[in-house]
Amino acid sequence: MADPALVEHLLTHAVRRGDFVLKSGRRSDWFIDAKQTTCSPDGMLLVADAALAVLPDDVTAVGGLTMGADAAAFTIAAVAATRGRQLRAFSVRKEVKDHGGGGRIAGALLPGDRVAITEDAVTRGVSMLEAAEVVREAGAIPVLLLPVVDRGGTVTAMAAEQGIPVHALVTAPDLGFEFEGP
Repeated sequence: MADPALVEHLLTHAVRRGDFVLKSGRRSDWFIDAKQTTCSPDGMLLVADAALAVLPDDVTAVGGLTMGADAAAFTIAAVAATRGRQLRAFSVRKEVKDHGGGGRIAGALLPGDRVAITEDAVTRGVSMLEAAEVVREAGAIPVLLLPVVDRGGTVTAMAAEQGIPVHALVTAPDLGFEFEGP
């Protein structure tokens, strides 16, 4: 069950009604700019509390595809540290960096880490699964997909094909909307 305070924060600050074109090209009468929650001080704490309540004890790192995952991942790791839990945080770049250390991982991810992949909002789940693949290539193990909001309802089936469970902190129905679907 979604945290009522997190749902209220999202409804007040992040949900927009109108006519929107989604990343997929489909139209929707609602949009969620979840960064309005994941990047605000009170929203950050709500996201971290909700995530830490469901994060398995064996998870050692949290991150995902930049920009959508960054605020949630870094906040979860920081709040966890204040509670005595050490989680590394990282971002997955959209493209390989061709200078410096290179690669697609930026931050503190180690081979063997057990990883929760996060994202602010997910409709289909493609970006989360892309991040999971990059994590695998880095020698770490994606063990959970942890979107702040699942607006589409399809990520769970897609992730199941790769053996990765999903735990959305909030779903479209929690916000009073139907899933967008594939």
